[in-house]
Amino acid sequence: MNITILCVGKLKEKYLKQGVEEYLKRLQAYGKVSLIEVDDEKCPDRGSDREKEQTRRKEGDKILAKLPKDAYPITLEIGGKTLSSEELARELDGLPHKGVSHVAFIIGGSLGLDTRVTQISQTALSFSRMTFPHQLMRLILAEQIYRAFTIIQGTAYHK
Repeated sequence: MNITILCVGKLKEKYLKQGVEEYLKRLQAYGKVSLIEVDDEKCPDRGSDREKEQTRRKEGDKILAKLPKDAYPITLEIGGKTLSSEELARELDGLPHKGVSHVAFIIGGSLGLDTRVTQISQTALSFSRMTFPHQLMRLILAEQIYRAFTIIQGTAYHK
């Protein structure tokens, strides 16, 4: 299976970069893996609703431009469904039976995702009702995808 993680912003913290790189390296045993970063847009800290929407729209344009055409988009959203690691593994394991060979996980910027991106999503996932920094979510997502594939393969990583 091909896996793309498409996200807004660049990782700045060394420890996050190293963690993401480690899990992406491990995931290569299960398929082709790619990370696509699009630049985030600046929005004033106390931006108006209109300014925030414009920021999400610009980031959405960039996401949609980079989203592989053959990918099955899965968005990370606060209002998405929560799954256990085993449930995520079952979801991913079932996709090839539906003709899906390429999955794109999409992480928005600090203001969330543009509605045009959420509308094309095949599945909206939430990792918690808590709010996490979107850059940290990249590491959490990479680890959970790796965990899902180890569950599918029955390896000892997941206990």
